[in-house]
Amino acid sequence: MADKSRILVADDEPHIRRILQFLLEQEGFDVHLVADGEEAWKAVTSYQPDLVLLDVMMPRMDGFSVLEIVRAGFETSRLPVILLTAKGEVDDRVRGLKGGANDYVIKPFNQDELLLRVKNLLEATRREREANPLTGLPGNRAIERELTERIASGRDFGCMYIDIDRFKSFNDQYGYSRGDRAISFLAGVLVGCTQKYGSPRDFVGHVGGDDFVVVSSDEKAEELARRFVQEFDAGVAGLHEADDVQRGYLEVEGRDGRVKRFPLITLTVALVADAQGRFAHPAELSDTMADLKRYGKTMVESVVICERRTAPGRPELVLTGAARTDTD
Repeated sequence: MADKSRILVADDEPHIRRILQFLLEQEGFDVHLVADGEEAWKAVTSYQPDLVLLDVMMPRMDGFSVLEIVRAGFETSRLPVILLTAKGEVDDRVRGLKGGANDYVIKPFNQDELLLRVKNLLEATRREREANPLTGLPGNRAIERELTERIASGRDFGCMYIDIDRFKSFNDQYGYSRGDRAISFLAGVLVGCTQKYGSPRDFVGHVGGDDFVVVSSDEKAEELARRFVQEFDAGVAGLHEADDVQRGYLEVEGRDGRVKRFPLITLTVALVADAQGRFAHPAELSDTMADLKRYGKTMVESVVICERRTAPGRPELVLTGAARTDTD
């Protein structure tokens, strides 16, 4: 692995420490060993592990006490901890889980099971850290990683950048709480449509604000983009006040005190179809989608603006409105 995850092993039995060190280093992890509870909580600060394997019964300080210190610290409160115990009693397991342990393993442990629990917990923690706090969707690091993997895979794919039009005027008129509701609504549309109409390996990411990225199989991408627009437009009236829907526009007072009119929010989907082989890096793909988005946002209605390759080096622009399936 490119960036080695750091694992702190705290156990007073030397042979257990050696076994765990061997297993974990074989899997590419960086491992730090300590023999008692006092060393363990000090190492949490000095070594800064990504995960702790923590024995319950240790001298100087037991695992429960170490866990309590870890959970009380601001910077360590969410550090993944797996308890190791020779006891199988329910009371010990319940006490550990109530104290904030993420998981527990009973000694003697199955080596494959232990490694699987470590990897699953590290992956779950990584996803949680990368997720957007509002929608829970993967954030920028996960998006870049997904695009990098797609470009390197050799398989064709379609990539979409999705953005709410006139979102600032919507926020100015209704406030940030209503804005968050609109973003959450869009996230639900993207996830729901992708699950219903997309492919199993499709990816939905949240760049931030009202900006999203969806990666799909090339054969499903255009239809999926149209579904996004249709579902968003079908629910957009519920995001506005009834009077504004009836008028068909917002009246927003600017900083200069003058009232300006803005159409209701709509959706722009910038789609790069048959993307495989056209881009060497995610940044190049992002630049192309940004150009398409700027063009699409000049339209008043919701729109899918698609660039697809009809011949090598000859992209074709296709503009699709919410209710249209023809091309301009």
